[in-house]
Amino acid sequence: MGWLHTAKFLTTAPQLQFLPPLEVPEIAFVGRSNAGKSTCINTLTQQKQLAFASKKPGRTQHINLFSLGKQGVMDAVLADLPGYGYAAVPKQDKIRWQQVMANYLVTRENLKGIVLMCDPRHGLTELDEVLLDVVRPRVEDGLKFLVVLTKADKLTRAEQTKALSIMKINAGGGEVRLFSATKRLGIEDVATLLWQWAHPSGAQIPAAVDPTIAIE
Repeated sequence: MGWLHTAKFLTTAPQLQFLPPLEVPEIAFVGRSNAGKSTCINTLTQQKQLAFASKKPGRTQHINLFSLGKQGVMDAVLADLPGYGYAAVPKQDKIRWQQVMANYLVTRENLKGIVLMCDPRHGLTELDEVLLDVVRPRVEDGLKFLVVLTKADKLTRAEQTKALSIMKINAGGGEVRLFSATKRLGIEDVATLLWQWAHPSGAQIPAAVDPTIAIE
């Protein structure tokens, strides 16, 4: 957890050509608008406003990068991709961003993992399925993939178990985790997984830092 708490804003890019070429591992967060992506990032990093949660979902149309690393040495990057699928966004903007995201997920050389946010009460949307199809070849080649079932506190235990079982079938070999910012469910599990993705050589996980900021 302490490693993720070092997250700092690095840069923002409206198009792929504006992203800096990086050699450190990059982990992308993607998902439908209102799936809880910004809340998840802010909870994992223990920073209330690191990832911007717009009051008008779907309006944030930039790729935002956040650096990670102890003692000022960047050893990984989190990429926050725009939420997709919100009805109020003009069709041409939806198409443009679908193309930008698809190109990013297919061509970003230092991309090591993808975290897909999904509200288990609604399941995978058509656009989620499209994204899965886009990344499947890279996942088969070793790209890490995780589906985070957000807002899991809104489900009963039986519903959580069922949602996990269904998503493990749909995840195409990826990992699946339950997550709730409100109930602090799955936070350490997801944080540990991301650390392992970014440090595949087996570097020791740093000592946990007690959370000091309550994320609602």
